[in-house]
Amino acid sequence: MAKLLITDDAAFMRMTLKKIVTDAGYEVVGEAENGKEAVALFDEHRPDLVTMDITMPEMNGIEALKQIKELDPKAKVVMCSAMGQQTMVVDAIQQGAVDFIVKPFDEVRIKEALEKALSR
Repeated sequence: MAKLLITDDAAFMRMTLKKIVTDAGYEVVGEAENGKEAVALFDEHRPDLVTMDITMPEMNGIEALKQIKELDPKAKVVMCSAMGQQTMVVDAIQQGAVDFIVKPFDEVRIKEALEKALSR
């Protein structure tokens, strides 16, 4: 069973995503509400995959992605973005994100993104 770290500043989004991924058979080993927490939890738990919101306080998802990749160049990060953040998504992919999912979350698309990312 793959271990996931969920990162989003909105508790409702974390809860929604957690339900979708646990129902799909994944284990959530941590939840972060900003990029700074995500980097610390990644270092502590070394999950198989991280879902990362782009826009967050303290440290945004792009900066957190860079720091996670410094800790582990093979880390798998799937970015989560709202509509209209295409330039940030492109930046995230260039920084090493393996995929992205768009809010509001689509359960089928999330499962596809996770399976694709974990199979790399």
